[in-house]
Amino acid sequence: MADADVRPGDRVLEVGPGLGSLTVALAAAGARVLAVELDRALLPALAEVLAPWPSVRVIHADALRAPWDELLGGGAWTMVSNLPYNVAVPVVLRMLEEAPQVRSLLVMVQREVGERLVARAGEPAYGAASVRVAYHAEGRLVRRVPARVFWPEPAVDSVLVRLVRRSRPPVSVPRERLFAVVEAGFAERRKTMRAALRKLGLAPEAAVRALERCGLPADVRAERLALEDFARLAETVEAA
Repeated sequence: MADADVRPGDRVLEVGPGLGSLTVALAAAGARVLAVELDRALLPALAEVLAPWPSVRVIHADALRAPWDELLGGGAWTMVSNLPYNVAVPVVLRMLEEAPQVRSLLVMVQREVGERLVARAGEPAYGAASVRVAYHAEGRLVRRVPARVFWPEPAVDSVLVRLVRRSRPPVSVPRERLFAVVEAGFAERRKTMRAALRKLGLAPEAAVRALERCGLPADVRAERLALEDFARLAETVEAA
């Protein structure tokens, strides 16, 4: 809870409250909590645990489909959640891309996922999700949480990841165009960006020229390109 830095009156979104242990801690800190739970079977027990806390609202919804504008309304929110492995990346990306009210996120995820969310170009975990996160937010690993602190003990360690939404993206190229190039680049990790650009419709010679105009070698791979490199490439491809 100290990492969450929740203060009385803060509006906090929790995705996947489970049986409510984190929810109670958030409410006890004075937060107004919106807890979104997908598993209907957990709702009765969750309602019982949270009955003493009128500042908590529980809804049954899928975080990947929920109407966030309607649920969050105006004003600033913080997301504090322990996210399961299989939905962590899509939930984080949806929050960043479709819920601008969420100004910051503190999420506990499996170590592999957390490293992917905040990886930089050239690092082993770097991928399309890393670029998309960097477009919307500044991120860092807060700390590692060893598997032994959980019961039952999982097979892998977890990490706490903090993401703070940027006031504006650091590049000006339209998001759809940028992400099309990013996704093409990471679709086949062993392929070069020259091959990826060909999949976007560029002739081989045009793909090489686009890379050269960006100061990039023809055999460069996506995992070596930072967000700014992808942005320059997307602009160049559009002009080709």
